[in-house]
Amino acid sequence: MQLAASSDYSIVAILLITALALSALILLLTHAVGPKRHGATKDSTYESGVDPLGDARRRFNVKFYLVAVLFLVFDVEIIFLYPWAVVFPKLKQAGGPSPDAPWAGALVDAGYGTGFFLVSIGLFFVLLTVGFVYEWRKGIFKWD
Repeated sequence: MQLAASSDYSIVAILLITALALSALILLLTHAVGPKRHGATKDSTYESGVDPLGDARRRFNVKFYLVAVLFLVFDVEIIFLYPWAVVFPKLKQAGGPSPDAPWAGALVDAGYGTGFFLVSIGLFFVLLTVGFVYEWRKGIFKWD
């Protein structure tokens, strides 16, 4: 049986409302039934069993920031692989569109076949590898 588009969204809305209602109910129950003891020990900050000492705003080595920025750069570059991985299987090797993806035919008609997608992802990986080797040779990953 085929469902209409509006009923598809109504199912999602019912699921969302049910999840929110159950979450609110659990929060209210734990607040009503849970213990209400306060004190210096209960209200203090707990971090790995160690009492907090000094100021939390201390200086960090620049290496931590470099590694964080490198992680973000490579992570964002890897995220760009997802759209490619979704589009590529929907193109046929013969150059025609897949029956479940009519938009693939427009890409093939515009000259963007499977070869174009393979070359583009190959260049992407080469650029990613060259950037990684450059950073490695500059010594960014050394903690000396």
